[in-house]
Amino acid sequence: MDAEQDLSVVGKATLRHARISPRKARLMVDLIRGKQVEPALQILDFSPKKSAVITAKLLRSAIANAREQRDANVDNLWIKSAWVDMGRTMRRYMPRAQGRATPIRKRSAHITIVLEEKD
Repeated sequence: MDAEQDLSVVGKATLRHARISPRKARLMVDLIRGKQVEPALQILDFSPKKSAVITAKLLRSAIANAREQRDANVDNLWIKSAWVDMGRTMRRYMPRAQGRATPIRKRSAHITIVLEEKD
């Protein structure tokens, strides 16, 4: 069943092509999955990682979507699911010794957060 069709889903937000590797983004997403919205935002606000800033902004967007679309109570919102998928990889090259070039892979991520309302 898709997240769009699930009746318990009240808010959803997706960020595509975020310029951070999926492995680094999953560190923050794994910390907040299954938690209530307010403690999750506190965890993200006090984390020094770049992915915490990106994920916190996305979580606030999902909360705003839940308020606007379903008139949800923010105090009852929980993170139902959150995942990070691989985005497009930019390929660059770095000059090296003796005329060689080595590839540099600049990875991107697609981050999705789905919220549900619990009483």
